[in-house]
This record gives sequence, C-alpha cells and structure tokens, in this order.
Amino acid sequence: MKRHLLRNFFTLVAATFIIVGSPHVFADADVSRATARPSPEWLRAGTIYEIFPRHFSVAGDLNGVTARLDELHDLGVNILWIMPIHPIGEKLRKGDFGSPYSIKDYYAVDPNYGTLADFKKLVTGAHQRGMKVIMDIVANHTAWDSVMMTNLSFYKQDNNGKVISPEPGWTDVAGLNYTNPQLRQYMIAMLKYWIQECDVDGFRCDVAYAVPTDFWEQARTQLVKINPDIIMLAEASKPELLTNAFDLDYSWPLLATLNNVLIHDAPASDLQRTWQENVRQFPKGSLHMRMSDDHDEARAVSRYGIRGALSAQVLMFTLDGVPLLYNGMEVGDATESGDPALFDKLPIFWHPKARPALNDIYRDLIKLRQQSPAFCNDRVTWLKNTDQKNVVTFMREDAHEQFVVVINFSNHPAKAGVEVPSPADFQLVKIKGLAGSSSSDFPAMHLGGFEWRIYHRDIPTISAASVKSASVQ
Repeated sequence: MKRHLLRNFFTLVAATFIIVGSPHVFADADVSRATARPSPEWLRAGTIYEIFPRHFSVAGDLNGVTARLDELHDLGVNILWIMPIHPIGEKLRKGDFGSPYSIKDYYAVDPNYGTLADFKKLVTGAHQRGMKVIMDIVANHTAWDSVMMTNLSFYKQDNNGKVISPEPGWTDVAGLNYTNPQLRQYMIAMLKYWIQECDVDGFRCDVAYAVPTDFWEQARTQLVKINPDIIMLAEASKPELLTNAFDLDYSWPLLATLNNVLIHDAPASDLQRTWQENVRQFPKGSLHMRMSDDHDEARAVSRYGIRGALSAQVLMFTLDGVPLLYNGMEVGDATESGDPALFDKLPIFWHPKARPALNDIYRDLIKLRQQSPAFCNDRVTWLKNTDQKNVVTFMREDAHEQFVVVINFSNHPAKAGVEVPSPADFQLVKIKGLAGSSSSDFPAMHLGGFEWRIYHRDIPTISAASVKSASVQ
C-alpha cells in the first residue's frame, strides 16, 4: 500500500471516531483525563504555511523560498514548515526526483536545493520578519542508500537478518529500529544539530505515530535544554503524544469527516460530532493542526471545487487549533499533489485565472485571528440552527468579544436560523475579496451555496462602580 493510501486508510478509520495513530491504536494509553503539555503563545496564535521547496518556485530550491519571504509575511503566515531539505536516496527511488521523505543523510542539504548556508539564510530571513521556521524530520525510516546503512543494527530486520521496509508498499525506504539505544542517541544528536547550527524553531515529525512515544519524550527532554521555546508537530492523531512530547498533531478525524460532508453528502452536523469526540479522547488543552489541504492530499480545490475549498478552509481558520495553508492554496492552485507528485516536479501555478480573491480573503482571515484572541483559545460553543444537514454554526469568544461563524457546506442555497444572545448587537465582519454577504438577516440567514459569514459583537465591560452599585441594591 502506498504511503498516502495508508495514511488515508487511517483517516477513514478516524471518521468512525476511532482515534488514528498506529496499527496498534487500541493499545494506546488512555490520557483523556491528562493535561496536554503547555505550548508557546506564538504557536497558539500562529498560522502554519507548508512549503515544498521543489514545487514552490521555478528554481525549486531554498533561495526560491527566501526570495518570497516578503510575500509570505504580507499574507500574514508566521510559521513556515519546510518539507525535508536533505539529499534523497537513489536506490529504489520512486519517480524521477524521489520522495523527500526518503532521506540519504540527515546532516546534509540536498544539492538540488542549495547549501547549508542557503538554509541558514532562509531561517535568518524568516526570523527578521517575525516568522518561525520548523524543519520536517523523518525519524521512522531512511533511504536504502543512507549513510547510516554502515550500521545495520540501526534498522528493522526480518528473521533472516534482512533489512525491511517499515510498511508494505513503502519500497523506497528502510525502517529504523528504536530498540537500539545507539540509534536513539544518533537521532537526538541530529535534532540538536539543526537547532544549534541553524536556529530552527522546531520540527514537524513525519509518521510520528510509528515511532515509539518514549523516544519522542526522551528527545523532547533533551531539546528543551537547548531551546525551551521550540515546538514539535506530530504527523499523527494519537492522544498520548500530546502529554509530554508534542505541542500539536494532525486533525485527521476532522479532515476525514470534512471529506465525507463535502464529497459524500454526509450531514454537516457530523463535523460537530467529530470535534466533540476528539475533545473527549484527547488530553485537556490539546492543540491540533487544522487543515483542508496538504502534500498527502489531492488539492482541496480538486476535491471540493473552489467555493467548497474556501468554505472548508474558513472552518480551519475559525475553529480552535492552529490552521495550515499548503503552498499555493492562496491562489487556488490545482496542480496535482500527493502520489505521484511527491516523487516528481510539478511547480505551483501561481497565476490562475477565474479564481476568487483567495489571497485577500485568507490574508483578512489570518489578520482576524491575530487581532482577536477569541480565535486562539480552545472555547468553541456549537450553536443549533434550523438546517443542521447543511449549515454549521458555532461561537468563538473570550471576555471581550464574541464571534458567530456560519458556513453552508452545501452547493445550494440554505436558510438557517440560529439562537444567540443579543442578536441585534452582532455585525458582519467585512472580509476583503468577499462580496454579496449581508448582516440584515442575522440571525435568520439566507445563504448561497458554500456561502459563509462571520459575525462579531463586543461584550460590554462592567465597571467596578457598576458592580458595587448592583451589590448594594
């Protein structure tokens, strides 16, 4: 089974409310009563932007990313996730270029991408603009011609002593053996190197569910001694990873449900059900990366259509957690991603025609998150509406503001009334590039196909004098 198919299998399992993580999911520890490890504020308030350097620019290298840092800063994203920058294995390579997740040398930079100095320049440039950089680290497996193959005890082997792949179908990679303490020391030293040498702000950890949890906890203990402010993102939906090792993980269950709603006509209310089940199973305060698109999926505009893709991403921007943009989403790029694009070169088409002003819309949504702390906490109140089959309504709030988010996940018009306190006080949030919305019909709304709206009201401040007066009465 190919990597993206295996990942999608886990995602479909998650849609039935079984938390995804490893093939031994039922043996995972019950940590639902635990508390998630605390995370830095810059992560909770952040927006992650995933970059595939091979596809991001015409040059397809690190300097091509550095050259566009001002554009990314203008968009408002402040956490850059750089997909693996290491040399790619040639033995049993898939495609003409090979998967960036088939690593030949963890300590080197792919010469097709540039040099170590080029990567340092990228990180420094991002930091100068107030952006963080997290590296993509592949700890589960290496290429078959990895420099580590000189020590076969680093690798999983069959009963005959033959090195094996970590999963059926992953023929271009060899599985690493974490029962070997020397391997653990090697991998932790490598992670330390990139923090100390290039000042990276953390790691996105590929296939984190397949690597022993106690290794990640061991590594985290060592890494925070170098930089207490780093973050770690797990490619997993495995609750135990968030207690001590990782800051956030993938919201695969929600993505699976989103696919069911937008592709298979499942009721939109399933999104609330999935979210609530996720809260029940994960540690209190858990952070999840909210995504509708990434390098393992067909592009959202291909799966959902352009308007459906926009409504899906609005959900990710306005729910709790940390939203993800995959490079090219902001222009509606529909270039193929996932398999086989992962193994070849398919540059992003940055100037598509007949697209809505996604760049402006996403910029305003990111700005809204940055300016309104209500979107960065974990308070989500799901509101009933009169069309639960098609329309999702929920409130985000803090002590000062309330926002009501309304999204029609069907391609036809819908009427949806919602009960909220003081409805007359809510005003439509104006989003650049978005036309046709109205606040006059709130809270009984008439929505076009895939139309969405965000409403806002300030919560009146009660003065100390007023409180004292009321208490006297």
